[in-house]
Amino acid sequence: MNIVDLPAITREVALLALIIALMVLPRMLQRWRLPAPLSSFALGIAAALALENHTQDATLALLATLGISSLFLFAGLEIDLSDFAKGKWPLARHALLRLVTLGTAAYGLTHYLDLSWQTSVLLGLAVLTPSAGFILDTLAALDLDDEERYWIRMKAISGEILALLVLFIVLQSSSVSNLAWSSVALAAMVVALPLILLGLGRFVVPYARGSEFSLLVMVGVIAAFLTYKLGVYYLVGAFLAGFIARLLRVRMPTLASDGNLHAIRMFASFFIPFYFFHKGMGVPRDAMTGDAVLLGAALALIIVPCRVGLVWAQRRLIRGESATVSLRVSAALTPTLIFTLVLASILSERFGISDTLYGALLVYAGLATMVPSLVMSRPVDFDMLPDTGPAPEWAAQDHPSLSETSKDSP
Repeated sequence: MNIVDLPAITREVALLALIIALMVLPRMLQRWRLPAPLSSFALGIAAALALENHTQDATLALLATLGISSLFLFAGLEIDLSDFAKGKWPLARHALLRLVTLGTAAYGLTHYLDLSWQTSVLLGLAVLTPSAGFILDTLAALDLDDEERYWIRMKAISGEILALLVLFIVLQSSSVSNLAWSSVALAAMVVALPLILLGLGRFVVPYARGSEFSLLVMVGVIAAFLTYKLGVYYLVGAFLAGFIARLLRVRMPTLASDGNLHAIRMFASFFIPFYFFHKGMGVPRDAMTGDAVLLGAALALIIVPCRVGLVWAQRRLIRGESATVSLRVSAALTPTLIFTLVLASILSERFGISDTLYGALLVYAGLATMVPSLVMSRPVDFDMLPDTGPAPEWAAQDHPSLSETSKDSP
């Protein structure tokens, strides 16, 4: 039985039911502290088990691509170079520490498990790279001052940038010529993207007011597809498109305006559940075994406390925070779900890791992503919008009631 084999009307009803399920069920399960991304991922696994001999539906794959591309497009738009300038030396030390940690983990895996260095580095990235999208969302649940929120945000974003750079180098390292040509292609994309955006801003936007959102999403998806063809997955291209759009904010204010960021947040919040569901449907049956669960739980019991404890100790010793605040800060930097899912798929498809290790990485990602929901006041959600604060200027102008409501909010 397969969704593709169903009659057209039944297939349409099935897709509509899927949309309703992904919008409603994960939200309902949050009352039991279960993060919405994990619920969607579990629904995908359940659907794969229920539909024997299923194949991936093209429509679902497209929705998943829109979800992951828009999420990393938004992550790129969130970067402000002035924030990096403000904390350049602490962030440089943080990046150096991450490289040392990653190098140590990769060396240990290569030396003791006899893995290739590429596999070892990708495994290290899979278990150590935090998911910035979730971390930015959890900031609203933390009782922290602006400076502390700044450092969490910047450490998460800088860690993600570093991971994307390492991912590109590792995946293109099969030969020097391959790495060189891929670097040239990526550099050409970096040069072409601002020219394309400026061209659209000059020849399209003046004659189609309000088209900035759709044009930016279009460019982000195309850039994501191009980097996927380069062999470095969708993340890099979408992230680059968002980052370059942010750099052009002075010349094209409406492109990366607050209103556009608000719209892309909403767009990503709607489509990202399909990504997790799609990834869940792609999990092979042999990956979800008792051995995989035990290995994943062992990885979480060893690695997660080390990650949380290291950040906790740094906050306590350097900033003198209370134990509770330090714990919530360190817990906010724990989720690795997106990078673990992406890298587990790459490791399985291109480096041939066993199904047991693949399943263990998924279990580890799920347990690590559960940590903030257990420590903080609300579980991790898809919604990247803050719970409080004034509505965007464009929304307040179109809907005065929004502005009044925001003013009355505590």
